[in-house]
Amino acid sequence: MAGQVFTALGLMSGTSMDGIDAALIRTDGHGLVEPLGFLFAPYRRAFRDRLRAVLGGVGDVASVEQELTDLHAEAVESALRVHDLTADQVDLIGFHGHTILHAPDRRHTWQIGDGARLASSTGIGVVFDFRTADVKAGGQGAPLVPLYHQALVGDLERPVAILNIGGVANVTWLGPGELDVLAFDTGPGNALVDDLILSRTGEPYDDGGRIAATGKVDMDLLVRLLDHGYFQAPPPKSLDRDAWGRAALTNLDTADAAATLTAFTAESIVRALDHLPTPPRRWLICGGGRRNETLMWMLAERLGVPVSPVDGLGWNGDALEAEAFAYLAVRSRLGLPLSLPGTTGVPQPLTGGRFSPTP
Repeated sequence: MAGQVFTALGLMSGTSMDGIDAALIRTDGHGLVEPLGFLFAPYRRAFRDRLRAVLGGVGDVASVEQELTDLHAEAVESALRVHDLTADQVDLIGFHGHTILHAPDRRHTWQIGDGARLASSTGIGVVFDFRTADVKAGGQGAPLVPLYHQALVGDLERPVAILNIGGVANVTWLGPGELDVLAFDTGPGNALVDDLILSRTGEPYDDGGRIAATGKVDMDLLVRLLDHGYFQAPPPKSLDRDAWGRAALTNLDTADAAATLTAFTAESIVRALDHLPTPPRRWLICGGGRRNETLMWMLAERLGVPVSPVDGLGWNGDALEAEAFAYLAVRSRLGLPLSLPGTTGVPQPLTGGRFSPTP
């Protein structure tokens, strides 16, 4: 398959639990990347509640996994219809599934999603279970997107940082050399604020950061939140979305709590500078967090260099993670590395993923 160009569809159910990102690309698994289209399939509130109930690997996981897989099959059908394609025009699906438990210190990670069921439903071969091989080899199993970032960046001036703000935030630092890649989870992304706003207002997130913008940061609480061993630990390192609880926020009103958690995300990203080889010349932001104007303002003020959404480069900041798993699916089938010592801490460059062919 060397030299072959694949049409691949990446499916990502992120830690924000809002729905499925489906991104179509053409790629050779190396430096050729051509985005072809993107579709978002939102989850209904009832399913989000069922999915939330199995986080940690508890409850009726099997039933939720089957429903999650079938929703992904529907997303594939929608993507094919929107882009006027048939199943036999897509070579491969990269199916991330949904992470319900991530404990790399115990060499365990769990992404639900039935690859064989999805392949049977769609008629397209599926690569899934991307993280397990890395974790079993002693890596963090995350983040896995950096090699896709490297393929996208091309000849941009370096060092550059690409920051994905999903439920958890992660950074990819790219230096001048091909192997100058460092990546790790910086800390909380949107998950803490999303959970707060959902519990207090019933809305899924703080749209544009408007609630946080009206609040006041509780500096004493912010200092306590930042007094966590994770921020001092050297990379590679990764987090579960539920690494922090919300008990400390009970005495704050909604606006002050949102402001404090937004500042927590921003300051934890700033602290990532302590672990980068050299400061980036610019920060490129992807993921839902780039739409939070309050968070973006905080980052620009604290980082002191240009901070901008990746969309200004012609990239789709909503699609990048799904595109990455399409790209990684191709690399998996080619036997190429998905992770490096500098991205997950795995002992050597390592491939991964399991393949389910069509019946």
